Amino acid sequence: MTTVALDITSGGWVTTFQDLGRSGTEQRGVPTGGAADQHSAAVANLLVGNARGATLLESLGGELALVPDADVLLAVTGAPAQVTVGCAPVDSWSPLVVPAGQEVRVRGDVSKGTRAYLAVNGTLSAGTLLGSTAPDARMGFGQVIARGDRVVLETEFRGFGRRLFEPPLFRLPVPVPRFDDGPWVVDVVASHGIHTITGIRELIEDSTYVVTPRSNHVGLRLDGPVLHPEGDTEIVSHGVPIGALQIPHADELIVLGRYRSLTAGYPIVGVASRACLPLLGQAGPGRELRFRWTDRETSLRRFATREAEVRALGHAAAEAFGALGFSAPLSRIN
Repeated sequence: MTTVALDITSGGWVTTFQDLGRSGTEQRGVPTGGAADQHSAAVANLLVGNARGATLLESLGGELALVPDADVLLAVTGAPAQVTVGCAPVDSWSPLVVPAGQEVRVRGDVSKGTRAYLAVNGTLSAGTLLGSTAPDARMGFGQVIARGDRVVLETEFRGFGRRLFEPPLFRLPVPVPRFDDGPWVVDVVASHGIHTITGIRELIEDSTYVVTPRSNHVGLRLDGPVLHPEGDTEIVSHGVPIGALQIPHADELIVLGRYRSLTAGYPIVGVASRACLPLLGQAGPGRELRFRWTDRETSLRRFATREAEVRALGHAAAEAFGALGFSAPLSRIN
């Protein structure tokens, strides 16, 4: 095992340690949290031979840059971004060998998506809260990484004996999502609350909604037409899932994220499909969204298809790394 220093030369707008979130904490009233785009985070880790839930860096806008003091294997995923190593362009969504002393720069295009993920083979040294490195500012656990910081990495990577700008390391089956220019279409499964508001199903289906700057890690606040229940009957507080479409008293639609409050007393008219949650995690201010109603079975099939693609990548990457002679986490890719 080798200890490597990653010197942060630019922290972008906000860069944090991140993983896939806390397990079992919602029973105690603590949101799962974790990467907003779980798909991109998991793929980044698998591309460098890590377990899919390993700690990595999540960068929200601006330019993230770092310099390792030894050779490292890394990958950048997430929203479309310009990635360079030593000022030369390289591919995202692909394993990269970065030589010692070369600066890696990741500059995202916020008009395409909001978050980039950078994973490095090995274990990043970071604090944990309830078993996870995922930040939670409300609990005083910020995890912010800024210019001038030094991130410590423990890795078994020794290099592959190849030059930086040779052809890609592997031809892996990488499930790269689409980031279209037009409105993003989000599949939604209706919930019981849809029956409490006459006409809301048709209104949501026929309308375009715009993500506002009031959005945050708790949820996306959307400008667009809404309807409210008739009368002033109070709704008993109830549990709310990630991706719930909530209609508060204000004339807006909210899509709840991974840091939502776990109960609410507002109508929940639907829940975004699990396969669409990573896309919602990339939606920033100004992004137009359209909602398409689907049934639970179709939603589950689409998620199962996406999950099968991620598993196939994990097995292919582990086999490739094993053939090259270093640890392949076949037992840890699920």
